[in-house]
Amino acid sequence: MAVVGMTIRQLPGFAFRSVSDYQTAMAAIHDRYDPVFGVGVVDVLERLQVFRIFSSTWFTLGLIILVVSIVVCTLDRTPRLWRQSYEIRVVQPEPFFAPNLPDRAVIGGVGADAVRAILRRHHFKLREAEVDGTGFIYGDRHQYTKMATLLTHLGLITFLVAAVVTSVFGDEQGLIVTEGDSLTVQPIGTPGLLVVKNYAFDAPGFFETGQATDFTTDLGVFQDGREIARKTIRVNDPLSVGGYTFHQNGFGPAIRMLISDAAGRPLWDGSVPLDGQAAGLPYGTLSVPGRDVGLQLLLQRSSDKTGVVLIVPYRITGEDADGNPIAEDLPPLALRAGTASPAEGTDFSVGIRSFGEYTLLIAKKDPGQGFVWTAFALLISGIAITFYLPRRRIWTRLSPGGDLAIVNRSDRYVDVEREFGRLLDDLVAARTVPPTAAPTTPAAPTPA
Repeated sequence: MAVVGMTIRQLPGFAFRSVSDYQTAMAAIHDRYDPVFGVGVVDVLERLQVFRIFSSTWFTLGLIILVVSIVVCTLDRTPRLWRQSYEIRVVQPEPFFAPNLPDRAVIGGVGADAVRAILRRHHFKLREAEVDGTGFIYGDRHQYTKMATLLTHLGLITFLVAAVVTSVFGDEQGLIVTEGDSLTVQPIGTPGLLVVKNYAFDAPGFFETGQATDFTTDLGVFQDGREIARKTIRVNDPLSVGGYTFHQNGFGPAIRMLISDAAGRPLWDGSVPLDGQAAGLPYGTLSVPGRDVGLQLLLQRSSDKTGVVLIVPYRITGEDADGNPIAEDLPPLALRAGTASPAEGTDFSVGIRSFGEYTLLIAKKDPGQGFVWTAFALLISGIAITFYLPRRRIWTRLSPGGDLAIVNRSDRYVDVEREFGRLLDDLVAARTVPPTAAPTTPAAPTPA
């Protein structure tokens, strides 16, 4: 399901703020996939929540099943891991020390005190026993390493918990804020409602040359009518406040417009972001307040490099068989900054005050972020302990005749030949041979 969510375009977070936002976002989905799959298939995929996989019922159920699976697997393995780590058998039968088996050796002339000292020097924790005059010394290093796999499993579970927390309680949306204007972050009525204000936007050189080396927004954040944070943000340098992080994501042109009725009363006085494209040019729409007329706005550049706005008023007259609105276009207007003109077929006039810019912010609330960092720490710790602190064990048997039998057991990440060889070198160097006795040559360890 994650692969589907990363392959098929998903609805943005702001699409779920209102019915109109959802319809606008789904219209973009239809424009992209209708030619590929057909309208009927896209409608079915919408009902199956394919365009919002990561917040869908199916994805949540999948996460729950995966968490339960890992928990059950961990609970099943834990008693066995504990027994393997905790239960130690110091005394082993004589065949266990047979020198013809892998990782065994027999050395003469090494006393118990020397064995203890050398094993401690190699960082082994010792346990001892004696049976019928035969001494057994057992050395264990990193005894509980196997339990680190529980940290790894807990890290996986915490990652999945983070995904659930983020999908249920998180929020991510795009905010288009024109220069000098404000916009609410959460729906109206939310306790502790946040409002962002675009004090100023700057993209040096872009609107003159079409290229900008940087773009920044002087952003203020208000809560309960009080400014709680202000910062000039840029890409990779966001502002975090009130549980949200505001990222600079994009920008574009905006038009400051004044729409007045026949008596000169303003119907609209504000900026309109041109956040779409038509024929490769900046494009936007505006519904005229109190009227059944909308405006299509297309920003063009004249031969003298000044901006010209092509305005096409339209009126919705009905719906076609598929439920799509039928629009009647009214006579267009072409206006420059500082000019105004009556819109033919309407009772209002349209004026262009000036040109400006809008900034596109990504407002992200991720309550699962703490879980993600915890999961990362657990996962890395478990893996590091498993690979860098593998368990080593040494069994020794001191016979009444003075022979020392040695058995080495280590996890597969250990260089047995090197480490066991060093231990044997130290034991050989520590042996004491009586003057009348011939020295005993230790058996070379056989690699597993």
